[in-house]
Amino acid sequence: MGRRSSGLIGAWAEAQRVAQREREGQLQAVVRRQREAERSQRSYERDVARMQREQRAEYRRHRDADALRRTRELDERVALLEGMLSSGCRQVPLGVESLRQSEEIEPFAPGRLAEPVAMPDQRLYRPRGAAWTAAGRAQEEQEARAAFERDWYAAQAAEARRVEQLAAYRRQYDEWAAARLAEIREHNGGIAAMVEALRAGEPETVVEFFSAVLYASGAWPEGFPREVSAAYDREARRLVLDWELPGYEVVPAAKGIKYLPSTDQEKEVARPVTQRRALYRDVLAQCVLLALRELFVGDRFGALESVALNGFVEGVDPATGVAGRVCVASVAVERSVFEQLNLELVSAVDCMTGALSGRLSAKPDERVAVLPLLSPERVGSEVVSHGDGEEPDLLAMDPIAFEGLVAELFRARGLQAVTTQRSNDGGVDVRALDPDPISGGSIVVQVKRYRNTVPPSAVRDLFGTVQDAGANKGVLVTTSKFGPGSYTFANGKPLTLISGTELVDLLHQHGLRGRLGTGAVERVAVAEAPAEQDEGFNLLGMVWSGSVALDVCALVCAGSRVLGDEWFVFFNNPATPDGSVAMVTAPRGDKAAVRVGFDALPRRADRLVLVAAVDPEVNPEADLAGFVEAGIVLRDDSGAELDRLRVSEGRAGESALVLGSFRRREGGDWDFVLGGKGYRGGLAELVGDFGIEVE
Repeated sequence: MGRRSSGLIGAWAEAQRVAQREREGQLQAVVRRQREAERSQRSYERDVARMQREQRAEYRRHRDADALRRTRELDERVALLEGMLSSGCRQVPLGVESLRQSEEIEPFAPGRLAEPVAMPDQRLYRPRGAAWTAAGRAQEEQEARAAFERDWYAAQAAEARRVEQLAAYRRQYDEWAAARLAEIREHNGGIAAMVEALRAGEPETVVEFFSAVLYASGAWPEGFPREVSAAYDREARRLVLDWELPGYEVVPAAKGIKYLPSTDQEKEVARPVTQRRALYRDVLAQCVLLALRELFVGDRFGALESVALNGFVEGVDPATGVAGRVCVASVAVERSVFEQLNLELVSAVDCMTGALSGRLSAKPDERVAVLPLLSPERVGSEVVSHGDGEEPDLLAMDPIAFEGLVAELFRARGLQAVTTQRSNDGGVDVRALDPDPISGGSIVVQVKRYRNTVPPSAVRDLFGTVQDAGANKGVLVTTSKFGPGSYTFANGKPLTLISGTELVDLLHQHGLRGRLGTGAVERVAVAEAPAEQDEGFNLLGMVWSGSVALDVCALVCAGSRVLGDEWFVFFNNPATPDGSVAMVTAPRGDKAAVRVGFDALPRRADRLVLVAAVDPEVNPEADLAGFVEAGIVLRDDSGAELDRLRVSEGRAGESALVLGSFRRREGGDWDFVLGGKGYRGGLAELVGDFGIEVE
């Protein structure tokens, strides 16, 4: 009994040991799975942390590079101002030789009309040799002879038509060549008469020519003013003129741009006031010396024995409090004295105030005036004015005259250009031909005398006209300007957009005249502009993958601060007070949309910030990990896609994100800067960074 019990106990004990080993194995398996899960979790967290570090590093590199680029732009601008005199001395002033036209006429080129029609060769018209009988062979010979005679007579008729067409084309060419030669000789005759008038010292011709010399000079940086009032003393051979100088704002107030990672903001490093004032004073002196150089070097007729030049700026005279011209520089110099100077090596201020004994305001930035040495009104001849004050207003000009002026501008640039008829012109106002054999070709030009921003639809229409006309290029000229949508559409296409300010500069560079209004431009279209609503607005559509529900918002800012609570556009405030930014229904394919009029934004606003945040009512526990493949779709008023801008994707644990910002640059253009900063505290924390207090 004892042995039997011992056997049962042993079996039971063995079963217990087996069960224990199974439990230990299962426990070990659970522990292994837990450890593997923990390792996987740690690996995932390391990957996420590395990805976040890389994203932050990439974001910082992007912001640092943007700050560095803008700093380089400031440095380049300052370098341009500092070296303006030396670089301007290397420019070739306007000469009479450049105004003369060559009498070489394009030779007669009949093309294929010059090639005689080939006559058929009777040797090729032989019998087929398929007949077995004499009658058959005779029939084949008769058919071959008939075919030859038919082709010979057809060739003779074609040759007769060619000779007739060639003669007609030759007559047309001879008429055109004679008319063109007469036109060139008439033009050159006018140039010769102008030279004689310059040598004789005719006051009006002298003033007109030397005003054109100043306008056409390439020495002036872009954006510098060009306005002159002048008179000529024939007896003393002295030109006296008032010449507009740039304002204090021409010298950048910022010395550089720094990105501060701690606050995710950009900071402008101010240029020292003393440095900015000294540079501005030097720029004014350089402008005066350059103007004198252009006049004396451009005089090859002995018309100028001396020049008296007064440099003025527009502004409020601190002595009177009245807006007007303030003279900040004045100099009178004899040719013999000026020719002794080596302008490329002089110190502009010392040269003007020392060697030339001129007057230069000690505080031109404050518009402290100097007394002019001699004014045009004190010269015996009539004062002739050119520039913003006296030039024809392009906005008020007759439409046909305006098109003619644009055609004249193209001709002044060496192209052949004519205006089209008013009807059946196919949307073309001017047709031009660039004779360059490599880069030239036919050009269609459309002229839009607008006051409001040209809508992108006009640019699309021009592209269609270029394609329909088979032209090499299309040019759209306007008295207004273009928005981001227009420039985006034109990018990469054979299109050139010329805004109103660019048009005025081009006119002045080629000795033509034109200005844009007499004051502030009204925001109404002239009669010629189409009655389109919402010109210049763009639609910014948002796209992303993932099922997370988001609110897309916009902030109108000056720097990193919103202009005010009412300039924060979101679900409870769907539009800014002026309507320049508004939330709208998203077009098909987009998940959200913001309508923006960049040109309508307040002048003090320099950026439009787009943000996205998780909707707390729809997805209270969600984060932005599902916000991927995100982008901004730039559309025009009609909803047509113009471009796509990549934006940062969301990250786990964050519920709000700065997508990017549109930033106003010098000249009025807007650039897009990628965002990427995320917030765990949602939209409330994000807008707090932009100065909005959330209760």
